[in-house]
Amino acid sequence: MQTLTYQFPASRTPRRTHVGVVASGDLEILLDESADAGVADVRVRTSVDGFGTVWHATLERFFSHTPIGGRWELNDFGATPAVVTLRLRQAAEEAAQ
Repeated sequence: MQTLTYQFPASRTPRRTHVGVVASGDLEILLDESADAGVADVRVRTSVDGFGTVWHATLERFFSHTPIGGRWELNDFGATPAVVTLRLRQAAEEAAQ
């Protein structure tokens, strides 16, 4: 298991959200409010080591278009970047409702 942490600027406050599952090839996202609404704190726990650059690029692309703050916990079990992007978009949609 590898744990990666990232911070991205944010301008929107989320509501508590849960999407996805921790299963083979999938990803679970837990999103909660944070004391600092101007920052998205992201922690990725992944079963696949050595993909920090790919995670950073995928998350940076998402947060540049969707600046939702809060504490993001991503629990990965081998999800592809496409699945990660899908789950991030689902979480953003759920957090906005």
